[in-house]
Amino acid sequence: MARSSRLHFMPVGDTDPFTPSRERPVRVRARSMPVDTHFEPHAHAWAQLAYCASGIVQVTAEQGHHKADEVTYIVPPSRAVWIAPGARHHITVLEAAEFRTLYIDASATPENWQGCRVIVVSALLRETIHALDAGPLSQTREQLLTRLVLDELIHADTQALGVPLPNAQTGDKRLRALCEAVLRAPSERATLAEWAGGIGASERTVARLFRDELGLSYQQWRQQAILAHALPLLARGQSVSQVAAASGYASDSAFSAMFKAAMGQSPSHFQKKNGL
Repeated sequence: MARSSRLHFMPVGDTDPFTPSRERPVRVRARSMPVDTHFEPHAHAWAQLAYCASGIVQVTAEQGHHKADEVTYIVPPSRAVWIAPGARHHITVLEAAEFRTLYIDASATPENWQGCRVIVVSALLRETIHALDAGPLSQTREQLLTRLVLDELIHADTQALGVPLPNAQTGDKRLRALCEAVLRAPSERATLAEWAGGIGASERTVARLFRDELGLSYQQWRQQAILAHALPLLARGQSVSQVAAASGYASDSAFSAMFKAAMGQSPSHFQKKNGL
């Protein structure tokens, strides 16, 4: 995915007209965002659902108040990222996006939802978000749509598609550099030893850092990174062969087997379910 080297920074302190409350627990903010728009790290007292009607965004968020690590999500239109109240996060637009931000009052957070997660955006949720954004609405209609949005969130399927990263302040800088390098070049077939050499560490040291800081082996982490890279490409309608090559796989069958094991469906079925 080609990227410009220059980010366009957006203000993050202009949320007053959209601040949710117990009386209006869901507020929708719609913006058209060009590629490389960037929101610097910030946090809200309320929850946020980051969703694109079109385009692709990258969301990096802390996992709530009690975890130091961050997780990066790459989000196509068929998915959305739930960001917990108080979780520090930043967002970069990877492909020009019709960005729909749902600000959700902390009192409306579904029970036992802690940290951040990826949800599958159902057709009903997508249309309900559109209806909330279509205003002006009567109080009764806004309340009905709000209840429907919250009910769809509770019943939405979730997917473990985040890519964990060491905390930018407290994590190991070498491991962070390696993870960011892999995310920038997911088609690179370098071994862990080769990646480790690039940051001046041994393979054994890096393997230990993955386990200690991220709770995953390198191979488990790399699979998450590849899925995060591949899903938006599939959502854009690229062929399985193109996505397999862009993900560093020598054959379509090997990529498809990995994808099905992780996602419970083949890449072609994923595209059909998403209307591609």
